[in-house]
Amino acid sequence: MTGADIVIGGVDNKGTYFTDRHALGNSMPVVDQKQNYKLLSLSESDGKTVMKFQRSIESCDENDLPVTILPMKLIYAYGETDDISYHKAQRGTKEVNLLKYMPRASLSNATYFDITMENFMLPANQTYYHCKTARAPTFDSKQHIYRIEPVITNYDLVHHLLLYRCPPTVTEPLELECYTKTERCMETIAVWGVGGGDFEFPEVAGLPIGGNVGDFFYRLEVHYNNVNKTAGRVDSSGLRFYYTSKLRQHDAGILMTGLAVIPSYAIPPKAKSFLTYGMCDTTYIPKVLETANDLQVFSVMMHTHLAGRKVRVGHFREGKQIDLLAVDENYNFEFQQVTNLGKTKTVKLGDKLLVECTYNTENRNTLTQGGLSTSDEMCLAFLFYYPAMNLSGCESLPHFSSLVSEMGAGDTGTWLYMMNTMAWNDSSINEYQQTLKKINQTVIVVNSFNKASITNGTIPDLKVSPPEPCVRACATKNLAFMSLFLCLAGVTTAE
Repeated sequence: MTGADIVIGGVDNKGTYFTDRHALGNSMPVVDQKQNYKLLSLSESDGKTVMKFQRSIESCDENDLPVTILPMKLIYAYGETDDISYHKAQRGTKEVNLLKYMPRASLSNATYFDITMENFMLPANQTYYHCKTARAPTFDSKQHIYRIEPVITNYDLVHHLLLYRCPPTVTEPLELECYTKTERCMETIAVWGVGGGDFEFPEVAGLPIGGNVGDFFYRLEVHYNNVNKTAGRVDSSGLRFYYTSKLRQHDAGILMTGLAVIPSYAIPPKAKSFLTYGMCDTTYIPKVLETANDLQVFSVMMHTHLAGRKVRVGHFREGKQIDLLAVDENYNFEFQQVTNLGKTKTVKLGDKLLVECTYNTENRNTLTQGGLSTSDEMCLAFLFYYPAMNLSGCESLPHFSSLVSEMGAGDTGTWLYMMNTMAWNDSSINEYQQTLKKINQTVIVVNSFNKASITNGTIPDLKVSPPEPCVRACATKNLAFMSLFLCLAGVTTAE
């Protein structure tokens, strides 16, 4: 809630009430001195309260958040009476682009197929990755997937879902713990994170399946976060894919970018705001593909684990930053979803993408490694783009021998000892962060058939654009509509 721009409204026995507020913390929101929100309608019937209101896109009030072209998080809470008090579990969140809403396709006569686990019995592990490799349904002609929905059996256990397309060399079904052998299926086809919902592709693009796309196997990866290490839980979670024979203009693809997930880097404890970087240099995409093209990026899903607080994706061209491709200044591990960027952004071959993650480890006493466990960390951005290429990843990691040398350690064992015995304070944390950034990075681009290009690169400086000066003329730019449904499930409210 801290920093949120909030309205509270309802219908009581005296009529309607509506106020513009802001939150200073997890407490009753404070009434703004300037009431910049205008109530358009407020009604209550059949146990539902519907409130419609508007506000200038830029209200020039320090207690109101400007509405931008970037995705924003909406939070909501409701009560069963007009006594405004703590809402408890009656709350939710959604990340949307208010200025560039993407309409949903009609689901009349919708056809779909599921790829899920089947009565998988979890072991008593806190973190467990289970993988199932199987053939997708076959189609005589090419189809386009236009919507992906999660099918979750146990919301308290499933942390994320990934579906990968396998290369033609994979010809047999298989089910086992992930990453216990070399994984060959690494081209991301679908992704879902805890707290997320369904995802709709734009009208110009869809995920191809069937026909000339080939008769591929797919690998479903489910990350289970079994905090209580309970044995014997049974799960059948997975993904549902809606498809159509009415082909769209482009085949869509998903590219994993960011910091490679390996334990060769570490985040120190006691850090209030520690930065890591992962770079995608698209210059090297043609090294692994016979045919390469610019990427038209329309959506993104950003991903860290529990220590993550912010994620930014910088866009660089010819050595200069030209954009922030995506930004989440209030990252929440419990609410991860694919977000529409609001407009298609062109990433030209030769551009660089820098994924910057901010972590807080003030409550930790030991190093946090890069890795698969929920207590480890990641720094990733999944880019949804068209036209699709046979591409699976474009990532980087600090050049390990350079890191060891720069820190004055003669070998890996000495470096590990230094890291684990370091007196971590503001000074040593900042010095280590700067070292990670200035040393050479190993840049890795991999195609769908696991052909890789491995080169060296350096991390550019990422700048966050300062807010534009607020002028009163902006008050003429009205946000045409923002509807808040305080009762999405028919909660009864007091008359």
